[in-house]
Amino acid sequence: MPALAQQAAKPAAAPKAAATEDRYIGYYYPKPTSTEVFESQLQTIAGVERAQRIQFTTVVSQGTIQSAYRVPYAVFAKGEKADRMIIVGMQGGELNTVYRMRALLANMTTMSRLSPFFQERTVAEDATFFDLLKLLGFRELTVTDGEKVTHQVTIK
Repeated sequence: MPALAQQAAKPAAAPKAAATEDRYIGYYYPKPTSTEVFESQLQTIAGVERAQRIQFTTVVSQGTIQSAYRVPYAVFAKGEKADRMIIVGMQGGELNTVYRMRALLANMTTMSRLSPFFQERTVAEDATFFDLLKLLGFRELTVTDGEKVTHQVTIK
């Protein structure tokens, strides 16, 4: 039940070591104000490397850039293995609560379910955007309003 798992994800305290090692705090986003762990039932696709994660993030970003309307967030991958996805709000007030962030992620789940890639590798109506990230080898997703609120999801 991956979709239920996303809804019922258990909040987890950020490990002290990870918080001090997060070099993106203060550069791309403020210190996380909330965290959770998502445990996917799916396995990362064998052979998926940094290049595929960069390509995926580029496709997502291209979709937002080519949109008929101004998309209020930017999406990019960071880390040596590009296994950390970051979504930053570009407009004040757009992603300023964890609930708005989760609504954005629900929309990304909807978009993911439409892709042939996702449909071929999952039970699309049960899988989530977090599951797609797991398939591609992402280990973390950070969503921030770019000002005060940051929600970080560890993907296992």
